[in-house]
Amino acid sequence: MPTELLWLLLPWSLAFVFLGRMRTCPPLPQRADDVKVSVIIPARNEESRLPPLLASLQAQDYGRYEVIVVDDNSTDATAELARAAGAKTLTLTELAHGWLGKPHACWVGAQAATGDLFVFLDADTALEPTGLRRIVGTHAKHGGLVSIQPYHLMLKAYERLTAMFFIIMMGSIRSFTLAGDAVKSNGSFGPCMVCSREDYFRTGGHRLVRTEIIDDVALGREMAKRGVRASNFIGEGTISFRMYPGGLRDLADGWTKNFARGAMTTDPLMLAMITWWIYGAVASVDAMVGWARDGLSIWVIAGAAAYLAYVAQLWWLLRRLGNFGLGTALTYPLSLAFFVAIFFRSIYRTLVRNSVRWKGRSIPVRTPS
Repeated sequence: MPTELLWLLLPWSLAFVFLGRMRTCPPLPQRADDVKVSVIIPARNEESRLPPLLASLQAQDYGRYEVIVVDDNSTDATAELARAAGAKTLTLTELAHGWLGKPHACWVGAQAATGDLFVFLDADTALEPTGLRRIVGTHAKHGGLVSIQPYHLMLKAYERLTAMFFIIMMGSIRSFTLAGDAVKSNGSFGPCMVCSREDYFRTGGHRLVRTEIIDDVALGREMAKRGVRASNFIGEGTISFRMYPGGLRDLADGWTKNFARGAMTTDPLMLAMITWWIYGAVASVDAMVGWARDGLSIWVIAGAAAYLAYVAQLWWLLRRLGNFGLGTALTYPLSLAFFVAIFFRSIYRTLVRNSVRWKGRSIPVRTPS
C-alpha cells in the first residue's frame, strides 16, 4: 500500500473504533404489561410535531401506560392538541427561577406521574407499534438509565446536512466503541430516556441538570455518579423522529445550541480520535482535488481512493441512523463544510455571546468548570 494512502486511511479507520458497535434495542420480549409506565413529553410550541407522537402512542400494544404532556408556556395549540388526544396535560405559565425550560418541564411531569417507570420522549419522536413494549423490555434487561437515539427520518435535502453531526455526536457519547461495556458512556440521548421512578427521585432526576443546555448528556453523567449507569442504543425499529422540519435556520439554531458545548465536555481521547477522523476526511478531498493543480499524481490517486473509502464507511454508518441515503455519503464534503460553519458559529455564541437561542428563548451559557 502506498505511504500516501496509508496516511489517509489511518484516521479513516478510527470510526470503526468509536462507532464499531452500534446496537439496537433487544428483540421484543414476551408480552408482559406488569410495569405501569408514565410517558412524559415536554413540549413548547409543538403543535406541528406533537400529533404523530400522540397518534403513535395510541397505537401501542402495551397495556399499562399514561401519557403526560407538559406544555411549557406555548403560544400555539400544543395544549389543546394534547388534551384532545386524551393526554394528561399540565400547563406551565412561567419559567421557574434557576431552571431552563426542558429540565423544568420534565421535572414537573415526573412529579405528576403515577407509573413505576418513566419514559421521557421529545415531542418530535414517534414510536413503532411495538416500540413502547420494546423500550420497557430494554430497561428490564439493562436497568439504570436507558436512552435511545431515534432513527432520523428526513423529507428535504437540507436535513441531510446533519450527517456529520450525527456521526460525531454518536461517537462522543462513547457507548458504541469496539470495547463495548468496558467503556463507560459519556452521557445519554435526550429524545428518549427511561428510568425507574425510584432511581429518578433518589438521585434527583432533572434537578441535577436544571441549568444545563445539553441536559440529556449531563443527566446521564450525573446519574452515573450516583450509581445509575447509562446504557445507550440506536432507535432503528423502535423509535424515530424528524429533527428540524422548520427549515435551514431551525436546523442551524438547534445544532448551534448543542455542539460547541458538547465538544467542551467530550473526553480528550475521544475528541482527539474524532478530530483526526475529520482531518482524514478533509485531507482526502484536498488530495483528490489536487488533480486540477498537479495532474494525476500518487497523492491524487491516494486521495481518490481514501475519498471512496470514506463514502463507503459513511454509507455503512448512516444507514443505521436514518434515511440519509448513498447520495449523502457521496457528497459528504457538503455536510462536512456545514458542520465546520455551525461549529464555529456555536463557539462564537457560546464563548463570546454567552447565550444561544432556541424556541423563542435566549438561553444563557455557563462555561464548564
